[in-house]
Amino acid sequence: MKRAAPFRTLALAVAAALASAFPFLADAQSEFMRGNRMPYDAFEKLPKTDLDVPGGVIHVGFAPGEIALPQEKVLEWVKTSARAVATYYGRFPVSELKLLIVPVNGPRVRGGTTWGYRGAAIRIMLGRDADEDALRRDWVMVHEMVHLALPELAERHAWLSEGLAVYIEPVARVQAGDLTAAEIWQAMMRDMPKGLPEADDRGLDNTDTWGRKYWGGAMFCLLADIEIRKATGNRLGLQDAMRGVISAGGNHEQDWPIARVLAAADKAVGVDVLTRLRNEMGPQPVTPDLAALWRNLGLRPRGEALEFDDTAPLAAIRKAITAPAIPDIRRRSK
Repeated sequence: MKRAAPFRTLALAVAAALASAFPFLADAQSEFMRGNRMPYDAFEKLPKTDLDVPGGVIHVGFAPGEIALPQEKVLEWVKTSARAVATYYGRFPVSELKLLIVPVNGPRVRGGTTWGYRGAAIRIMLGRDADEDALRRDWVMVHEMVHLALPELAERHAWLSEGLAVYIEPVARVQAGDLTAAEIWQAMMRDMPKGLPEADDRGLDNTDTWGRKYWGGAMFCLLADIEIRKATGNRLGLQDAMRGVISAGGNHEQDWPIARVLAAADKAVGVDVLTRLRNEMGPQPVTPDLAALWRNLGLRPRGEALEFDDTAPLAAIRKAITAPAIPDIRRRSK
């Protein structure tokens, strides 16, 4: 049996560890929140709704509890999130997903977890007072769905899983029309420095800090995306590499070593960028010049706004990263 995956978001990790101290978790149904494993059996007794998505189906179960929004609005949020993920990958990463929505106190989404040891599954803690605007601004659902495309890795390589989710989530939402490119590049410029190595850093494989796991991993993904596009004349990028992992049979229901994941991704784009970059950044600290990178991408802060310089050396690559890719018709037709 596939082992239970570790927690996938910092929000949930903190919430689980401190559940008894916070009312929004204390009154959540213990049957659906206990421990760090997915309550798969819940789907045998909860009312469910099946949502068809490109390449798969999502079985949505609602734990008992009141939610201010009509259930239809929650299901729309699920479909919107799934559409963004399917846009990025060319299809939904798994053929079936069990999605458990657990109402908790609060006005927003409070966290999520993804598993695969008994089939792909996600649990989302939804604040019962969340409104439509909170769901439109939410990133957690897409973040968790992005995890579905990556095989389960060893814990020391969680930076790749979390980094991909942090990096792909906003890009996918831009490609789907749910965010603007300016919004996500501005956020990257603000947050990416959190992933830079600090004193005593021993590389991504050996430094288990929040900043390195999430934003260090995202930095790896951005650099890989740029290098793949440089090597292929901007024809292919990280998006194509990760689609290759899915085509090779990889998803969150599988256990793969990181070398196999990166080899499948490299094969899909015909260059060994991901393996090479991991060999550089995995065992030792690497500190990219982010200020120079932003300039080369054509990112020009103007007060609280962001302007694009389309004459910058990497401006075409910046545009290509957020441009919707052509759907993978061949894979869908198999």
